[in-house]
Amino acid sequence: MKNENIYILGIESSCDDTSAAILCNDKILSNVVANQKIHAAYGGVVPELASRAHQQNIVPVVHQAIEKAGISKKQLSAIAFTRGPGLMGSLLVGTSFAKSLAFGLNIPLIDVNHMQAHILAHFISEENHKKPPFPFLAMTISGGHTQIVKVSNHFEMKVLGETIDDAVGEAYDKSGKVLGLGYPAGPEIDKLAQLGNPKAFRFTKPKVDGLNFSFSGLKTAILYFVQRETKTNPNFVKDNLNDICASIQYTIIGILMDKLKLAAKQTGIKHIAIGGGVSANTGIRKALEDAEHKIGWTTYIPKFEYTTDNAAMIAIVGYLKYLEKDFSDFDVMATARLKI
Repeated sequence: MKNENIYILGIESSCDDTSAAILCNDKILSNVVANQKIHAAYGGVVPELASRAHQQNIVPVVHQAIEKAGISKKQLSAIAFTRGPGLMGSLLVGTSFAKSLAFGLNIPLIDVNHMQAHILAHFISEENHKKPPFPFLAMTISGGHTQIVKVSNHFEMKVLGETIDDAVGEAYDKSGKVLGLGYPAGPEIDKLAQLGNPKAFRFTKPKVDGLNFSFSGLKTAILYFVQRETKTNPNFVKDNLNDICASIQYTIIGILMDKLKLAAKQTGIKHIAIGGGVSANTGIRKALEDAEHKIGWTTYIPKFEYTTDNAAMIAIVGYLKYLEKDFSDFDVMATARLKI
């Protein structure tokens, strides 16, 4: 068995990106993502439109992933798919397709927790990429999630803290909407923040006990701040856009880093890994690198393509589960709300 190559097809369809990837053992052969541009016009993901687009995209995306990997369907060892959490309609498309294909090929089916996958993306073998040793702390930050997780082994994870309301990605998007920026606003705020003064405007950090987060109060504070300032100067946002973005980003990063430092202090763990779409943010990456030098952390930052929703991270979990013979029954159901 050790000498045989294990080929895993990963399928990700939890939100608005349809993705398929092929893994040979722990190495990526292909990772194809079809984005849905239609949601930008609505300022957010429209669930019904997302599920329809998945239905259109899933067959060509899987076909392209297999073709790019240079293998045939008959070589696949198993199919891994996102069971949840996510949008129910979107998850159903990926779940149904994975079941049908696995049944047709008579190979094992492996269900994957999307949140675990963001963390375990660090175990994809890449040149010059170090894998975190156990135990480590993982901070998963995205449009739908903000969590700090203690990871004791591949499948033993404990959530130490999470958002009690909005996720960090949502705070970026809603702030961007107030400033007249497009959707998603996170990358645009990050870009403009690099041109501004992070201490130009002060926003109060929410007081939340323990390791939990809250971003709804900050969102409201930014809205009221912009409304107040534009009453006296209608061009306030235009005149101060870079500084506003820099100040918002500075506050958000401060909230994340305060909690991460507290988690490291409480657990005594100094290996810190990040994941999720917002981990692509340059300010967050710099703050982690600074902490590496000042605090003595070792930080683990995934390749950009493994931060946003992608099937490569689903496939690596599939590979790790395959080694454990942890397969799913064919009556497994998609679940919109799924805990680590």
